[in-house]
Amino acid sequence: MGQLLIKNARHLIHDNELKMQDVLINDGKIVEIADKVTTPATRTIDAHGALLTPGLVDVHVHFREPGFAYKETVATGSLAAARGGFTTVLAMPNLNPVPATQAAFQQIKANNEANGRVHIYQYAAISEGLIAEDVSDMAALAADGAIAFTNDGKGVQTAATMLTAMQAAAKVHRPLVAHVEDESLVNGGVMNLGTRSRELGLPGIDPLAESSQLARDLVIAKATGVHYHVAHISTKESVNLVRFAKSQGVHVTAEVSPHHLLLDETHITGDNAYFKMNPPLRTPADRAAVIAGLLDGTIDMVATDHAPHSHEEKQGSFIGAAFGITGIETSFQLMYTHFVKSGIATVEQLLNWMIIQPSQAFNLPGNRELTIGAPADMALFDIDHEHTVTADEFASKGVNTPFIGATIYGQTLLTVVDGQIAYEA
Repeated sequence: MGQLLIKNARHLIHDNELKMQDVLINDGKIVEIADKVTTPATRTIDAHGALLTPGLVDVHVHFREPGFAYKETVATGSLAAARGGFTTVLAMPNLNPVPATQAAFQQIKANNEANGRVHIYQYAAISEGLIAEDVSDMAALAADGAIAFTNDGKGVQTAATMLTAMQAAAKVHRPLVAHVEDESLVNGGVMNLGTRSRELGLPGIDPLAESSQLARDLVIAKATGVHYHVAHISTKESVNLVRFAKSQGVHVTAEVSPHHLLLDETHITGDNAYFKMNPPLRTPADRAAVIAGLLDGTIDMVATDHAPHSHEEKQGSFIGAAFGITGIETSFQLMYTHFVKSGIATVEQLLNWMIIQPSQAFNLPGNRELTIGAPADMALFDIDHEHTVTADEFASKGVNTPFIGATIYGQTLLTVVDGQIAYEA
């Protein structure tokens, strides 16, 4: 497309200072940053003071293909990612076939590369079907490009399987990512076990299902030296466990989803399946704990757990509806609105949670700062004007989010991947 010039964009330089500058892109790289770029360009876009950042990174997305293309495809999911300002995502293995073998993994990776608008790194499964006791051939899968290993959607139920998995992941220097959930404590639950579940007459998931399995895993992680990453942390007890484990030298990182930062079970005012997710929305005390954990560095990063479902799968009662909400198109916007605009955090902290920390934890290639010579992966956000989220605006096939109707700042205006426009408002 030739040279792309973005004029009058604000970007973070240091100490949370935003500076207005022009950025010139050529041949997939940033070639000039200056107060005024005079080099002629094939295309010029006036940012009018919008916020220019490196491309966002999401380590937890579900693109549903192959196997569940009626929910989402790599094409729709990656367009949704670009619309959210993300240029790099890590795709979960809850697919059919599950990428527990080289053949399945290679098929999925090829489809990601053929149809993705953003950089997609693929997880391989810890075990066949996400539930088998025998651990996958991690050496072969890592050689094929598996970014990490997880059975997301299922907790690893036996300690012996987890021990073997951690030893294998450590050997190939890949993170092992855990959806922590002891199924013996789920009890057919559909939301958090507590006051609200009793008031609504809905079966509850004991929060111990998360924290008890996490405690087990942290002990095994310390013994094996693996990089252990906790997906979608949601309880006060879990945050305390990770904080203690870090103090003991365990190589553990953790993520939290925007919905667990912004919502809790008191927001569930009726039997509305758009609020059904796993892990479920917890208590206000749990929400305060994950916010505190994010601010003090116990929790390293924000990840969406973007989980699209069909309209039919999210209708009616919590009972029978699918677990999960979409989030990749509203994540930065919600975080900017509720954390930065409100004064809880700075732009610098937000970019640390959504770019720097995920990149470092998963050893992702590419430069995560806007500097000359860096790959031109970037996003432009309108942080000055409010926007109301509507059900008809999403690029994702899934509209299963409780944030429809929310007023937000930070709508994505432009996303550039390898110097090419991947999304433009």
